[in-house]
Amino acid sequence: MMCDLAVIGAGWAGFNAAVRAVELGLKVVLIDKDRLGGTCLNYGCIPTKSLIQSAKVYALSQKSADFGVEIAGSKIILSAAVKRKDLLVSQLNSGMQFILKSKRITFVSGQARVISPKQISVGSEMVETANILVATGSRPIELFGLKFDNKKVISSDAALELTEIPKSILIVGGGVIGCEFAGFFNAIGSKVSIVELLPQILPTEDTEIARKLEAIFKKKGISVHTETDINTLDLGAYDRVLVAVGRRAEAAGLGLEELGVKLEKGKVLTDEHLATNVPGIYAAGDCTGKIMLAHYASYQGRVAAENIARPKEAKTASNANIPSCVFTDPEIASVGITQEAARERNLEVVVKKTDFRASGMAHVLDEADGFIKVISDKKSGIILGASIIGPKATELIAILGLAVQSRLTVSLVKDTVFAHPTLSEIIHDAL
Repeated sequence: MMCDLAVIGAGWAGFNAAVRAVELGLKVVLIDKDRLGGTCLNYGCIPTKSLIQSAKVYALSQKSADFGVEIAGSKIILSAAVKRKDLLVSQLNSGMQFILKSKRITFVSGQARVISPKQISVGSEMVETANILVATGSRPIELFGLKFDNKKVISSDAALELTEIPKSILIVGGGVIGCEFAGFFNAIGSKVSIVELLPQILPTEDTEIARKLEAIFKKKGISVHTETDINTLDLGAYDRVLVAVGRRAEAAGLGLEELGVKLEKGKVLTDEHLATNVPGIYAAGDCTGKIMLAHYASYQGRVAAENIARPKEAKTASNANIPSCVFTDPEIASVGITQEAARERNLEVVVKKTDFRASGMAHVLDEADGFIKVISDKKSGIILGASIIGPKATELIAILGLAVQSRLTVSLVKDTVFAHPTLSEIIHDAL
């Protein structure tokens, strides 16, 4: 089998790279040992958000009387929510298969091993290629002394397959994954505790946002233990222990080291064009160990494909304005720099903040708990970043992401007419 580009890994980086490469005239083979869609479709973005939506519908049914609607005896059946999740994943997988077929991308299932920069073996099959893109993703990190047994101690992957609601669950790690699962299990009736070694949950988010979420969690009955070592807790007091301390780049076992490709702690090292130190071999997505987000992976995949197809017009994968989204209740989203980052860089900025209590639509939805912060350069007025905690924050952040990416000023966005009554008006109000 011969091609112009062989992509190892069919997650968001690999899939989008394959599609873009075909659009640019390359013949592509896509290889994966697991299911099409990678972590995002099968173990991450889509299945977690499906379960979170089921929990949100259940929570809404619990307060339906506030909207003048009577729903007697509503309950959540976790096995049914998991079945819906599996169906959704299957439907989206079918959609991806259709795209591969329509783009004439050959999909090969099996464990890949790179024999040379021009050859990959997949089982008994040999793929001859002009270029290779490694997009093998990541896997959940295990902690020493807390190995996954898929019974008591589980990973985020295993948490998606539970069909019975745990009476109690300890979540180790207060990052994005940990906080999303904390909100989910709390909403469906589990007694939830979070333990985080650092001073705040969501360590990479704005401090005020993190503190607000912690206060909301505690109000909902979630126990939050920051600056706490897991060894100080009695694990026997919990039905389940979910270890959610992040993900680790997964690129070992492909034969890259034998070819001299530089790896660091499992990460494939690349230059700004996503090329490795070995000509003809590129890498994109989580396996590069940079920003482990699906939308960043797909961005990297597209850039890598363009650089492979048009090496003389190589682009740098240097977009720093990547939105971060946390699907808790309320949602959290941010883009650009935080207030703390601006302070660390000694930037003179203006911080504008507005509470969702000022939003009519937030009250209509009965989701008025939260606020928005917009950070702009004091001299030029250019918007540098924003953080939101509140209803539909993950959708609203796109407007501010466009503003940051396009270097729009506060006055330009402020002078834009936002429709009423909408949640997006909160952006205008903040400015």
